[in-house]
Amino acid sequence: MDFRFSDGDDTFRSEVRAFLAQEWPGGTGDAPVDNDDEFRAERTFEKKLAQKGWLTIAWPREYGGQAATHIRQAIMKEECAYFRAPIGGGPGGQATNLVGPAVMVHGTDDQKRRFLPPIAAGDVTWCQGFSEPNAGSDLASVQMRAERQGDNYVLNGMKTWTSGAAYSDWIHVIARTDPDAPKHKGISYFLVDMKSPGISWRQIHQVTGRSGFYETFFDNVTVPRQNLLGEENRGWYVTTTTLDFERSGVHRIGLLRRFYDELVAHLADTPHAARPDQPHRTAMRLAEHRIEIEVGRWLAYRVAWLQHRGQIPNYEASTSKAFATELCQRFANSAVNILGLGGGLSQFSYRAPAEGRLNFLYLMTLHFTISAGTSEIQRNIVAQRGLGLPRD
Repeated sequence: MDFRFSDGDDTFRSEVRAFLAQEWPGGTGDAPVDNDDEFRAERTFEKKLAQKGWLTIAWPREYGGQAATHIRQAIMKEECAYFRAPIGGGPGGQATNLVGPAVMVHGTDDQKRRFLPPIAAGDVTWCQGFSEPNAGSDLASVQMRAERQGDNYVLNGMKTWTSGAAYSDWIHVIARTDPDAPKHKGISYFLVDMKSPGISWRQIHQVTGRSGFYETFFDNVTVPRQNLLGEENRGWYVTTTTLDFERSGVHRIGLLRRFYDELVAHLADTPHAARPDQPHRTAMRLAEHRIEIEVGRWLAYRVAWLQHRGQIPNYEASTSKAFATELCQRFANSAVNILGLGGGLSQFSYRAPAEGRLNFLYLMTLHFTISAGTSEIQRNIVAQRGLGLPRD
């Protein structure tokens, strides 16, 4: 891997930072939108990104992109994450990072014409309908049914942890079309209009005090056959493509760098903010975390570098995901402990140090090693596909 950015990449990073400082009023980072004001702010900002051609910067030109390198795209995502700005068409960049690339790989020409231009223009938001109450890490155990009826499929079942369901135009869903097939063989992948009759949702209130996740219910929801992505009963292969895109983001490291910088600045401005009994330990922990952040950053950029070379990262994306999410939790734990009793105060307390942002990070990162595939799943992928170890 080449660890150097080109002069053009450095110039682009500076341009992105200047744009973000001027155009983005600030947000919550990795937490899904949960109110109308946040949603309007994110949509306005993403339209501005689209107008500059940055929303889908690495997409091919025929799909509305600029055909930029994946390194440029990673730079864009890292800086947006640092500024706590949205990164494309729904929570976690569902449209630009997951749905769009999956449609490019597996979609028909008609699907590419229908779904890609609105994403590139910033005109549509997407959410994800993968997890179910009894199918999370073992995603191939999904039980939502999709029954073929003429030129349509009828979906029945429930999804959970649907980020931003109340604010999404579309949802990408996996459902079981052959209940008698082995569990990886009977799944199909659908692109579903969230305005379809029979779809409803219910908020899930989180420990952070926000409600960006939802339970989503499908009651005889009719989906046209032309909204099937890939082949019937072979949706697992589309799903794994999507999961690789989901796990390869540099945004977690960008987000963590911001929290790290805020903690260091707070300690510098407030000398007595840290626990007085362990100054040496505090300095050592901060130094260790800064090194880890840099390691995580280059693991993420390695994924982009491989994509730039035309390769398909798989275990590399899992390595990046596992390291970054576990690092986020380790740093959050360190931060609240460094702040002592004040680290336990939430953002709703006027006494909370650093406006409670580090306590919010601690609560927010609790799910990081579970969502998008648990750390155990990531290690299995690294062991089997990276190291060639047997399954048993």
